[in-house]
Amino acid sequence: MSSAATGYRPSATMPIRAEIRRQASRRRTQLALGFMVLLPLIILVAFEFGGGGDDDNGGGAFSSLVDLATSGGLNFALFSIAVSASFLLVVVVALFCGDTVASEASWGSLRYLLAIPVPRARLLGVKLVVALGYSLTALLTLAGTAVLVGTLRYGWHPLGSTVAAEIPAGEGLLRLLAILGYLAVVLLGVAGLAFLLSVLTDAALGAVGGAVLLWILSSILDQITALGSVRSFLPTHFSDAWLGLLSTPMQTDDVVKGALSAVCYATLFWSLAFYRFTRKDITS
Repeated sequence: MSSAATGYRPSATMPIRAEIRRQASRRRTQLALGFMVLLPLIILVAFEFGGGGDDDNGGGAFSSLVDLATSGGLNFALFSIAVSASFLLVVVVALFCGDTVASEASWGSLRYLLAIPVPRARLLGVKLVVALGYSLTALLTLAGTAVLVGTLRYGWHPLGSTVAAEIPAGEGLLRLLAILGYLAVVLLGVAGLAFLLSVLTDAALGAVGGAVLLWILSSILDQITALGSVRSFLPTHFSDAWLGLLSTPMQTDDVVKGALSAVCYATLFWSLAFYRFTRKDITS
């Protein structure tokens, strides 16, 4: 005979919609998404009042993106994404995914959720899906706002490329979406690492900060050429492979490698998180 209460269904506990509403009411969610809207406006103001931009930026692809940023809405959006990808988006994704379980533990509400009872795998799965959803929303909000603001100010023009001729606006928009898709996949590595740390600690700040610091450490190690082929196994090694999507024809070899690497790392981190959480003693 089953000992479960009449009408109890594990799959009906902790609905995803309820968790979405709950996270939407939190101040950190509102501030993070709000800043995604604000950042393109800050960049626009910086271009408007920051002078002619004739100083030497050190050369390279990034310098070329700076020169192209004011030549159209697509180029402005590309620049906004480029300056955010290596740090800001990492912090935002780490915030959404590292503040999931750890925050519940720090508030002392985690054990009450499990006592409802919400199955541990169900709780962790819902938390992960919602965190990834908000991370993707932040990325799309930044890109959408940048395209809108840039187009209103600089017009709708072809996408300038640092490694090839101009790309027509229609195709340029598709290239921009491909870049966003690649960045979303790469950031799964950050999401997985932050989520794992959120399970291992009761301090949300430690999970978020730890994920960001480890990602920065990987970026630093990737600059050490003495490591040789070992660098290709670092989660940040292919972070800039999206630049190949701007060439004609597109260079996708590193994009594929980067996507596979990110998926593998994310799967490993999430598997460890589920394994640990379903077996740990919940005391907070």
